[in-house]
Amino acid sequence: MISNWGPALVRTFRGTSAPMTYVLIGLCCLIFALGPASGFVPSYGTGDALLAAQRAYFRRWGVVPAELFDHPAREALTPVTALFIHGSWIHLLGNMLFLYVFGAMTEERLGRVEFTLFYLVGGYLALLGYAVANADSEQSLVGASGAISAVLGAFLYLFPRARVTSLLPFLFFLPLRFPAWVVLPFWAALQWLAAGQAAQGPGVAYLAHLVGFTLGFGYAWVRFGRTTRVGAAPVTVPEGENQP
Repeated sequence: MISNWGPALVRTFRGTSAPMTYVLIGLCCLIFALGPASGFVPSYGTGDALLAAQRAYFRRWGVVPAELFDHPAREALTPVTALFIHGSWIHLLGNMLFLYVFGAMTEERLGRVEFTLFYLVGGYLALLGYAVANADSEQSLVGASGAISAVLGAFLYLFPRARVTSLLPFLFFLPLRFPAWVVLPFWAALQWLAAGQAAQGPGVAYLAHLVGFTLGFGYAWVRFGRTTRVGAAPVTVPEGENQP
């Protein structure tokens, strides 16, 4: 039975219309499981030793704005590696849910290669934009939200009438359906307001969300023009994900 898993996975990969979305989700989950934040690897220790290992891990693979500009050659790839590193289970699962919901349809429209490059470049520029705005920060920045925000921006342009089922906390998580042109600009506005109130220095990377979202929308606008928007099937997503 085990010997049949490989061919079965290959057939599944070839049969789906959005394989790279699932590859990206799988990579993020695998890398998280092997890192110190998952709790699966006992060699990282416990207590203070585990916290020290997590800080070192995030600093090694995440974006540290001050180091990015002090040592640009050495740190140039960290805005890419940071896209696959997550700080907690909630951080990981929230990002992967958004990528799963919005990534597949966007990939179908862009194509596998273009979607992958779009995801990586959009995420890179989103984190770079955050680093430029916080050039003196010594805090590590990790997470796929910049790239996923770019996907959200492209999705909004390509599928503005898609019905998005949102779970709104202030309405007791009642599932309500709205078109993407209502939900996603509302999400972007929340990021804008949160970024404007982040006066205590870096924390949640709201600015990276805004940069990614704007880049994604702008790319889809330039790439496809006004005549290629299409309708879409309903999608479901919880409102208010704010992790970096």
